[in-house]
Amino acid sequence: MIETQEEVFTPVSSPKETSFLEGPRSRWRELVFIFDVVKEFLAGFRKFHFIGPCVTVFGSARFKETHPYYKLAREMGSEISRLGFTVITGGGPGIMEAANRGAKDVKGRSIGCNIVLPMEQQPNKYLDSWLNINYFFVRKVLLTKYSYAFVVMPGGYGTLDEFFEAITMMQTGKLTRFPVVLMGLDYHKELQAHVMRMVEERTISPEDANLYLFTDSVEAAVAHIQRYAIEGFGLKKRKVYKPIGILGERRLRARHATLSN
Repeated sequence: MIETQEEVFTPVSSPKETSFLEGPRSRWRELVFIFDVVKEFLAGFRKFHFIGPCVTVFGSARFKETHPYYKLAREMGSEISRLGFTVITGGGPGIMEAANRGAKDVKGRSIGCNIVLPMEQQPNKYLDSWLNINYFFVRKVLLTKYSYAFVVMPGGYGTLDEFFEAITMMQTGKLTRFPVVLMGLDYHKELQAHVMRMVEERTISPEDANLYLFTDSVEAAVAHIQRYAIEGFGLKKRKVYKPIGILGERRLRARHATLSN
């Protein structure tokens, strides 16, 4: 039985978080909103300019340390780091913490791009650095701009939102194709079946079902990233930009990994 909306959901949000949904407002308020968004983009560009090529790991904040998916994400984080990438997540607990922790297990670089929510999410303790973001669309741009691959672990609405946005952008030619790995064969089996249903109904093309790798294998995921991110984009060594002190920039205190070929 499905409960009514009133029983399961009580909206809690600040005026700042929902202001852009109010429709037309005064020119001054619209200008303030634009400056607020630009400020977040500038903060993100400054923060992430020195972290090198990344792989983003998405997944639920609700899995505990003993859960098999937490352990899988931790292993994945380690293997991504061994490839030479910076591991970037939403910065919170659960799968995000596991991937960041896996990076630190092998002395890799670990970054968080935390979304500020009404129910406050604390950055996990395995981050070299993190950035708090108010707007989901700013966060998505930052994660896409600096990532050469997405690894999508079991999660909820937010995880699937990121997954489908990535493959939609590639399907429509708005992004150069980059590797997306959907992990969790049992967890996502109905999702995979629905994708194949869309192929049958011709709402997507057969080749659209190949925009991502569906697997439980860390080895297969790593090989996919190696082939389509490192070899596909011709990455040989991470370009290192030097911070400029007069601009208040500083390099993160973490190992400088290089990309293997």
